[in-house]
Amino acid sequence: MNEMLELLTSLGTAVIHLLIQPYYYIALLFIVLYYRRQVALERKLIHVKQHSWGPETWRTVWSGLVMGLLVSVAAVALGISVPPDAVICIWIVSLVLMLFRVRFLCFAYSIGLLGIIQFIFSLFPDALQAGTAGRLVTALREMDIPALLVLAGLLHLAEALLARWQGARLASPLFLEGKRGKVVGGYQLEAFWPLPLFLLLPSAAGTGELPWQPLLGGGLGLVSLPVIIGFSEMTQSLLPARKAARTAGRLLAYSVVLLGVSLLAYAWSPLTLVAALLALLLHEGMNWYSALEERSTSPSFVHPPAGRKVLAVLPGSPAEELGILPGEVLLKVNGVLLTEAAQLHDALRMNPAYCKLEVQNREGESKYLQRPIYAGDHHQLGMILVPDPDEAVTAAAKPSGIFGIIGMKTGTRTRRRGITTAGLKRAKSAEDQPPGSNEKQRPAGTVNTETLDA
Repeated sequence: MNEMLELLTSLGTAVIHLLIQPYYYIALLFIVLYYRRQVALERKLIHVKQHSWGPETWRTVWSGLVMGLLVSVAAVALGISVPPDAVICIWIVSLVLMLFRVRFLCFAYSIGLLGIIQFIFSLFPDALQAGTAGRLVTALREMDIPALLVLAGLLHLAEALLARWQGARLASPLFLEGKRGKVVGGYQLEAFWPLPLFLLLPSAAGTGELPWQPLLGGGLGLVSLPVIIGFSEMTQSLLPARKAARTAGRLLAYSVVLLGVSLLAYAWSPLTLVAALLALLLHEGMNWYSALEERSTSPSFVHPPAGRKVLAVLPGSPAEELGILPGEVLLKVNGVLLTEAAQLHDALRMNPAYCKLEVQNREGESKYLQRPIYAGDHHQLGMILVPDPDEAVTAAAKPSGIFGIIGMKTGTRTRRRGITTAGLKRAKSAEDQPPGSNEKQRPAGTVNTETLDA
């Protein structure tokens, strides 16, 4: 009883430390900036926001809090421990990695890299023993890398559950340049969650014994460790729900493998370096295979000869009320068979107070829908259609670092018919054209996105 009371007291102290240290607030600031950037990119690409950064941030915070508590319970039960100085080491490495690519903001990358650095320092036992650097090196030498890799496996298990639970509704529609230079539709599924973790202090720190026998050791005191988990996938061939399910399955398999190898490394320390390398290589392998899979499949979100395919439906729109789903084909509007994008607007103007639709569902069957049109309704009833092959606004998949999110940067690119990518680099922008030029100018807009699966 006294041990449990002491553990609860230590938990209260850890919560206070979580609230007064900067790491959790850094994570929250990153989340806010990211979702503000997502809304800005949606406005730039489809001229309307599909998500709102306020509700998305709140959803991220509370779901991350719940999952963080569950992971913390599992970590405490296993006896995973981390010294306070090791928390600083983990965050330093995480922030440095984030400067290069946002998808490197991943606990598996941080711990895997720290495991490799720890092995290198073990070859030089007399290096950096004085000052602040010596303190951090000492903390690094004392880190229980196998136990922390077990924690990384638990975090990826949590990530798999969150991706399966929330992944599909996080999808943002994209206009992408296909393999043959034509523009196709696609989705980016991307999200981050800040998880406040509470881990045990090492037994050597003067803490008491736990009232149970943990698998990985650990003392009775608690220390807070806020982390960020997240994933990102881009697809041109699958609907968001199916892509999220496939991603969740791969993350689950990765977490199981990482847990198994890390437990073996805890039992036999020479496997620590192998486990650290696998944490990095298997994660990169998942990203590589996902990109290869997309390159080897044909895009699904292109218009058929008759009809206009729906890429996304805005929340609360008339199309959502009618039950129209992404991937369905809008065949007729007020009796007009659609073969061009402009026909949709003309057909809706035929009866500005009412519309009758014929829609082909994903199974190829037709359904007939009708609804009044009210003032203020979206001009396309809330449907975002698959882009035309010569659409001017596209998204470019480019890796970015944290400054791209903080600065809200987006690139620009002008697409013109008959101009190759190489020729496009040499072409003048629309702003540089002299007055009276006969060249047809098209609007430019390139959205920088990132395939990130943390």
